[in-house]
Amino acid sequence: MIFFHGYLGSAARAIENDALRRAVHDAGYMLVAPDGLAGTWAHVGSPSDRRDEPAFMDRVRADLLARWPVDTERLLVAGFSQGGSMVWDLACLRGDAYSAFVAIAGGFWEPLPEACPSGPVRLRHLHGWSDEVVPLEGRPIRQTFRQGDILAGFALWRRHDGCAMPPDDTFARGDLRCRAWTQCRRGGELQLCLHDGGHAFRVEWVAEAIAWMDPAHWPPRARRTMTIRRPPLPRVLRIPTSPP
Repeated sequence: MIFFHGYLGSAARAIENDALRRAVHDAGYMLVAPDGLAGTWAHVGSPSDRRDEPAFMDRVRADLLARWPVDTERLLVAGFSQGGSMVWDLACLRGDAYSAFVAIAGGFWEPLPEACPSGPVRLRHLHGWSDEVVPLEGRPIRQTFRQGDILAGFALWRRHDGCAMPPDDTFARGDLRCRAWTQCRRGGELQLCLHDGGHAFRVEWVAEAIAWMDPAHWPPRARRTMTIRRPPLPRVLRIPTSPP
C-alpha cells in the first residue's frame, strides 16, 4: 500500500506511525511511503511545481516492482489531506496502474479535470462535514490557488466511472455515513463517506479501506484474473525523493 503523507509531513513520519504500520502489516501488505519535496506535493493546481508527480510515481512504481516480487493486482494507494489530493490525481492520470484508491480529506484542486485518461477506478473518499482545512466546498489558498469542491470532483468520478444514479447502497461504519455506487462500468466502484468531524485521520479508516480495496474482497463481476503470490516482503519501504 502506497501512502501519501499530508502537507509538511514526510515518509519517515508515516513509517514511524506504529498504528498505521501495524494496520497495513496485519492486512498482509507492505507499507510504501514516498516523500513529497519539502513536505508538499506538486499535484495539479498545487502552489508547488518542483516535480512532475505522475512521472515520479511511474519511477517509484517501476523501482518497487524491480526490488520486490509485488503482486501488481494488489497495488493500493491511500493518502491524507494533500496526500489525498495526490490520490485523486494519481487515480485520474494513472488509474490503470493501481488496484484501488482511498483518499482522506483531500481531493482535486482547481482547475478540476474535464476528464481522466485512465479507465474506471475503485475509489473511496472520506471527509468531515466540519473540515475547515480542506472544506467540502473548497477554499482559496494565497488568493491564487484554490482547493476544489469535493462534491463537484466526486460528480466527475461518477461520470468517469459511468455509475448509475442515485447510489445503489447506503451504509454506516461507526461515525461514517457512506453512499456507494457499484453499478458502474466494469472495474469501477465509488464510495463517499462523510463524518461530523473536522480535518481528521484515523488509522481504522485505512484498515477498513484496505479490506475494501483488496481484490480478494471484490464482488465476482469486478474481479480480474490474477495469480496470487505470497513471497516474503519487507515490513516497510521508504521511497526517497528520487528513486534510482
